[in-house]
Amino acid sequence: MREIAAAIREGAEAYLARQYRTISVIAVIFAVVFAIVIKDPNCPTPSVGHTCNAWLGPETSLGFIVGALCSNLAGYIAMYISVRSNVRTASASMKGLDSALKVAFRGGMVFGLAVVCMSLLGISGLFSLFYFVGYSVITIPLIIIGFGFGASFSALFAQLGGGIYTKAADMTADLVGKVEAGIPEDDARNPAVVADLVGDNVGDIAGRGADLFESITGENIGAMILGAGLGAILATNNASLAGYDINNPINWILFPLVARSFGLIAAIVGMFFVSAKGKNANPFRSLVRGLIVTAVLAMIGFYIATVWLLGGANVKYFYAALTGVVAAVMITWITDYYTDYTKPPTLGIAKAAESGAAPGVATGLAVGMESTGFFILVIGGAILVSFLLGGGLAALTNPFAHPVDAAQGVYGTAIATMGMLSVTPMILAMDGFGPITDNAAGIVEMSGSPQEQRDITDLMDSAGNTTKALTKGYGVASAALSAFLLFSAFLEVAGLSTGPFPGVNLAKPTVFVGGLIGAMLIFAFSALAVKAVGKTAAHMIQEVRRQFREIPGIMAGTAKPDYGRSVDISTRAALRNMIAPSLLVVLTPIIVGLVLGPEAIGALLMVGTVAGVLMALFMNNGGGAMDNAKKYVEAGNLGGKGSPTHAATVIGDTVGDPLKDTAGPSLHVVVKLLNTITLALAPLFLLFLLKYLGG
Repeated sequence: MREIAAAIREGAEAYLARQYRTISVIAVIFAVVFAIVIKDPNCPTPSVGHTCNAWLGPETSLGFIVGALCSNLAGYIAMYISVRSNVRTASASMKGLDSALKVAFRGGMVFGLAVVCMSLLGISGLFSLFYFVGYSVITIPLIIIGFGFGASFSALFAQLGGGIYTKAADMTADLVGKVEAGIPEDDARNPAVVADLVGDNVGDIAGRGADLFESITGENIGAMILGAGLGAILATNNASLAGYDINNPINWILFPLVARSFGLIAAIVGMFFVSAKGKNANPFRSLVRGLIVTAVLAMIGFYIATVWLLGGANVKYFYAALTGVVAAVMITWITDYYTDYTKPPTLGIAKAAESGAAPGVATGLAVGMESTGFFILVIGGAILVSFLLGGGLAALTNPFAHPVDAAQGVYGTAIATMGMLSVTPMILAMDGFGPITDNAAGIVEMSGSPQEQRDITDLMDSAGNTTKALTKGYGVASAALSAFLLFSAFLEVAGLSTGPFPGVNLAKPTVFVGGLIGAMLIFAFSALAVKAVGKTAAHMIQEVRRQFREIPGIMAGTAKPDYGRSVDISTRAALRNMIAPSLLVVLTPIIVGLVLGPEAIGALLMVGTVAGVLMALFMNNGGGAMDNAKKYVEAGNLGGKGSPTHAATVIGDTVGDPLKDTAGPSLHVVVKLLNTITLALAPLFLLFLLKYLGG
């Protein structure tokens, strides 16, 4: 067990070290550019509600570097724990299900706590720094936008690179191992199996952690900007808001950080409710029990924070937070329905695969498309209900005529996003549980442990597959709500929320073109991501076939495969292929903003967000359903392992792999990165338009 775990640990650490070196070089280049951008001399200090309302310069550069560092550190901590929890979970399975469950879940909990804590430490640290050097609390949220940009920038590389790595290895292990060689999953004779297990850590752990790190960070900063922006709107309209001090709205600005802290405490308490009573207990039910306890405690903390900081007159925002929690629960139900192999959609895929791989794949793609409907209804409903709770019916029907109520409504949607993300530590713990148990099952299989241990780790691995699917749905929902929040903040910062016709006018040719580019960007990025997995897998497949052909003792068990060669191929290809799509996402909005202006960027954000959310849902759920259709057959149904139906579902799984674990999750990051980069650079676009284009 230790020997196998050491190979996984060394591969994961080597990959992350090389990945972070690559990210660091690119990040430093961007930071230097931000640091030397000249500030607008007519606007020496930023302020909410004016055309020259922020700057780039050293402040943004510092925030960018700190954001990227915190994101990388959170991912490294998560990976460090996961590659040590896996072998401990495998060992704990000797004692029984309860011991193994607790070790795996608490390893995941370290992951969840690290991600949320690094976000809070980074934002509060920068806020304190700028506060103590003399900046106004109203302007500080605008100055630390760079932190969110840095988090998103790092997350895109981490999620995309990790996704390419893990899915190329997974596809290779499945196609050459299961289909061609006819050996079981995680068989020690498969040269790609260690690379596959390494990929679980660098993709599903470090990558997913970076994804939700930027969700939390972007939501916190966006809510802080909106909290500060309420003052400008109230002053402009000679209005007031109970408990809001226009001159010092510190409570409204720091509310997101305090509420998030209560979520941390709730998750720590909820952790102790995760246990398995009896050897036949359902691990997934234990995890759900911990999630329910966490959600209840987080909402109690949310109520306390609302009354304490915003005042009893604003308890409506607590109900907006409840809306976010309800939306999160409904999204997990929808994800479970479309991806669980006991439900009709996935069973339909398995049934179709009896006739071959093509019908199974076609049905799987259709399931992914179908799943978008209910998701969008829930996300759209959460936005409308929370806006209504915050601003009232008048603001919902005519926000331009009721700017104060509309501003409160937008703040309500921010609170709903906070409510959804309040259980993030527990969600991340459940997500981390999946790769840890997957690794543990592989270690048990490869080490030749007794069947009793394999049964325990397989049971937990099955529950882990469900939690990973649920986390993807949660990630899309948080991306959608965060994007609406950040888009509202962008309108504020870019000066598009004021004037006779506030907002973005799609009737303008330049703005419509910006929208088209936003949609194109999503498809082009997805194509590059999927193509990268295909190219890497093709290279690895040839290597595995070569080893089977040239080292005949592998199949007899008398010779060991060269695991390091497969790990090296996947590492090099992942790092090489993650750069082009990542730079495409970063540079496209910058070019559009400089050429077509802030309003065109607004259209790019709107259309890109819609297309990105729908594409991510389609890929995540379609790929997840095809994966679980394979698991349904492997459980002994429709002919079981080795049957033609099994071969067809394995092919379907390999088609879905780059969708659900590379392109789909990366699109969560893309949606948020588009918002954070344009939010951070909005002053540059605006000043360029005013100074050089005379607009």
